[in-house]
This record gives sequence, C-alpha cells and structure tokens, in this order.
Amino acid sequence: MAYEYEYEREYERGNAESIILPKAAVDMRIEEKPERHPALWVPTLYFAEGLPYFVVATIAGLMYKSMGMANDQIALWTGMLGFVWVFKPLWSPFLEAARSKKAIVLLFQFFGGASLGLVALALHLPNYFAVSIALLGLVAISSATHDIAADGLYIASLSSTEQATYAGWQGGFYNVARFFSMGGLVVLAGYFEKRMPVVQAWSLIFGMLAISMLLLAVYHLWALPVGRNPERPAGGKGVMRGVWLTLREVIIDFFQKPGIWLAILFIILFRAGEGQITTIGPLFLRAARAEGGLGLATAEVGAVYGTLATVAFIGGSLLGGYFTAWRGLKRSMFFLILAMNLPNLAYFFLSTAMPTNLGVIGAALSLEMFGYGFGFVGLILFIMQEVAVGKYQMAHYALGTGIMQLGYVLFKIVSGSVQAALGYQHFFLWVLISAIPVLLLSRIVPIGRHEKAAADAARAVAS
Repeated sequence: MAYEYEYEREYERGNAESIILPKAAVDMRIEEKPERHPALWVPTLYFAEGLPYFVVATIAGLMYKSMGMANDQIALWTGMLGFVWVFKPLWSPFLEAARSKKAIVLLFQFFGGASLGLVALALHLPNYFAVSIALLGLVAISSATHDIAADGLYIASLSSTEQATYAGWQGGFYNVARFFSMGGLVVLAGYFEKRMPVVQAWSLIFGMLAISMLLLAVYHLWALPVGRNPERPAGGKGVMRGVWLTLREVIIDFFQKPGIWLAILFIILFRAGEGQITTIGPLFLRAARAEGGLGLATAEVGAVYGTLATVAFIGGSLLGGYFTAWRGLKRSMFFLILAMNLPNLAYFFLSTAMPTNLGVIGAALSLEMFGYGFGFVGLILFIMQEVAVGKYQMAHYALGTGIMQLGYVLFKIVSGSVQAALGYQHFFLWVLISAIPVLLLSRIVPIGRHEKAAADAARAVAS
C-alpha cells in the first residue's frame, strides 16, 4: 500500500518527528485533535489500565491466601490468568473494525467494573473459588482488550515527542495502580480482616475496586479523545472476512519488519530481572526470618510499598520520560537498563543486613522502585517507536506488549525454582546477572531508526 506524506503541514506545526506518519493518519490526527490536554486523561487512562491487571496478578493471590487456599493452587490459577495478556495480540486486529478506540476503552472499563463487582458477590458462594476464578478470567480478558485500545488511543492522539514526554506519566500512573492495590487496599484489607469475617472484608475490597473502575469510565466519557479508526470493513460477512484478512496482514507485516527477531529477543530479556524480583521480592518480605526473609506482616508489606516507594516509583517514571525525551531513545537506552536493574542491589542488602526497622526497609525498596520506574520507560518507548511503527500501530503495539508480557511470565515461572535452589541472597545476585544479556543487546539492536528518518525528512522540507 502506497503512503503519502504531508511534510509541510507537520513541519509548520513543529512536529518534524511525526513527518513519517502516513497522510491518512496525519489527517485523522488533525480532524480528531483531542479537546482535552493529555495531562487530563493520560494519568487516569493508565491507572485504569493497570488496576485490573494488578488485581489479577497480585490482589487475588493475597485474597485467596487469607481465605485458606493452598499456595500451589493460588500460583497455578492466577498464573494461568496471566497468559491472557500474552495472547491479547491475537484479537487486537478485530478492534480495528470498531468505530473508535475511545468506544472500546469505555466499553471494557464498564465491563471490567461490572466483573469486579460480581467477584465481590461470588466470594459468598460455597464454590467461591471456581466461580471467582472464572469471573477474574473475565476481568483479565476485559483488561487485556482495554490495554490494546488504550495504547492505540495514546499512540494515535500524541506526536512522537508527546509520546516520549508523557511516557513517564503513562508508566508512572499504570504503576500507581500497583501501589493503590498493593499499598492502600492491602493495608485496608488487613484492617477489615481484624474486624469482620475474611469473606466480608475482601468483598468490600472488590466492591471498592468495581466502583473505582466505573467512576473512571464515567470520567473518561468526558476526558478521552476520540481516536477514530481509519478503516472499517463492510457489514455482514464482509466484516469477518475483512477482520481475518486484517489479522493475517497484521501478523505477516509484523514479522517482516527489519530486525524484528532481534527486537523480540531484546523485549523478552529486558524483563528478566523484573519478572523475578517482582515475584520473589514480596515473598522475601513476608517469609519468616528463620527462612531468610524479613518476616513482615501483610499490612506492613502494604505500608512499605504504599508510602515512600510509591512516590519514588512515580518520580522515577516521570524523570525517565523527560530524560528520554531530552536525549532521545537511542542515547538513553543503556542508562535506562542500568537504572532498572542496578538498584536491585537493595534486595541483596536487605537479605544480608536483615534490618528490622521499617524506615530502612522502605528506603531500600524506594531506591529499587525509583530505578524500576525510571528504566521501564525504555521498553515502552522501544515497542512504541521501533516495533509498532507502520500501518497497524495499535495491533503491532499489542503484539509487542504481548511479547513483553511473555518475557515477564517466563521469568516469573522459573523464579521460584531458582530461589529455592540458591536461597534469597544468591538469588538476588542472580537477578543482577540476568541483566547482562539485555545490556549487551542494547548495543546492537536497532534503536532510533525512525527518529533519524523524521529528522532527515524535516531537513529535506527545510531545504
């Protein structure tokens, strides 16, 4: 398919980096220029994206633990739910047939809120585990589909410079949802558990989660840009035929991108340390001191993650976005990977010093979370600006984030066995070693190709 480029209009608007966009996309961006400033919707959109994910990945496991379920069952079923985010790219092309990305975002925010409300009710049933797992599966499917549309809306509504500028906001508020759940809600659940039956306590928590998602959906009716999709296939059988042809074309086009296999390896290895530390880290904090852990109570873990560490992560994410916008992705990547992995030394310090003071523990975790927030921006922007560029930005970004989730899940699965074999201290050293391959890859993986193309196009127009 031939592309036309509207150099003059984009150059006059100061978006030299956006000149490589196809003319249809430029025209659509001009026609659908967001009425609200990105600061009014980017934070809430990515909070709404992160909240259901962390409910399934973290909160559900803590809830089942409080309700007396065995660890192996908790790990098995919540881990299985995590694969929904791995396979979400398979249905991403179907979303191209929708009228707009905003419509999809709103639909699945309302659906996700309703599903969380049903989980709250299901906990009172005799077969609560099977029913609640099924409902959490609906939450997972809703959340993964919402992710696709939300990311597509972000890409379609912002220029490349704006994408880099708000990448820190994107990652920061996505993970505010982590600390809202791991911090505030876990502490609140611990408070409720001491004053009422466990089932009732967690029903209240999931009721609050449901209300939060529904309120976000209502707000986004006003705040979000439209993000209209450029093409819609004809009705009837033509829709399904068009969608299947689109799916085939999306996949073929994705795997024909230059350097795609090296990019896939880079994405998977980027999360090697994170996938292990985010799984074992909280377990280390909860494990008894006789087992090499810090022996913290559930509420203490929530308090540590939900206070200074929250601020540190958000600050790291915001600074990482601005740092990358200033230096460019290519010149920033090595430092972003270092920032994400080197602070994991904090866990080795904790496993060696075994402090009892929550202030010391909180300070160490805050350092680790600051680096995590600062560095994770690099992976998001790599997928957005190097992997997803092209005709099917939304679908290709979904494929990239699905591969990103696969890397996380693979290292998450093996982390328990590695820790059991090495013990906590040596495990945390192993996590640091796990960052070496991606650091080496960052020196050879193609980065900044589209930045250079945009700059060359701008110079051509100027001359």
